[in-house]
Amino acid sequence: MDSCKQLVDDLVKGGIRAEGDYRDNYSPGWKFNHWELKGVPIRVELGPKDMSRGEVVAVRRVNGDKRTIKREAVATELAALLEQTHTEMFEKATKERDSRLSLVNKWEDFVAALEEKHILLAPFCGDIPCEDRIKGDSAKTDDDPTAEVKGPAMGAKSLCIPFKQPRDLTKEDRCIHPACNNKPKFITLFGRSY
Repeated sequence: MDSCKQLVDDLVKGGIRAEGDYRDNYSPGWKFNHWELKGVPIRVELGPKDMSRGEVVAVRRVNGDKRTIKREAVATELAALLEQTHTEMFEKATKERDSRLSLVNKWEDFVAALEEKHILLAPFCGDIPCEDRIKGDSAKTDDDPTAEVKGPAMGAKSLCIPFKQPRDLTKEDRCIHPACNNKPKFITLFGRSY
């Protein structure tokens, strides 16, 4: 127990947020699952055999990769491993987001991409009544015969106005809603809550 507490102290001194799980009324597997569900990116295991060898075992939640780390280098190696994990998770999330991001200019494309569970960048006038029409007209009802997946779904709502606009607006651009004749003020990110 003292070795575990010392390990936690060393990690905290090394700038890593760490917590020891000293509960003896749960199995190791139960504790591993508990911390994975909490989202802990790296689990560090220290058992009697590890202590005798002067090592710890680090397990990455993102891919299950297990590696043995020398006890004296654990703080620096875990810091590097955390940075690597962060980078990999960020790149994966960015790739997933980008694969589901569509820039659309026509209402038909807007609705079709929305049905594909995309988030959409579209020209928008910024008027609240227009946004309400977009939300209402892009909603899906139970009785929609064209729906691939049955069941209601909310309409699209504006999520944000990106600081970095994906393109400049032109004189020909119109607000994405077909009933709106206003000039768009910006390209806005729209999405549907599920």
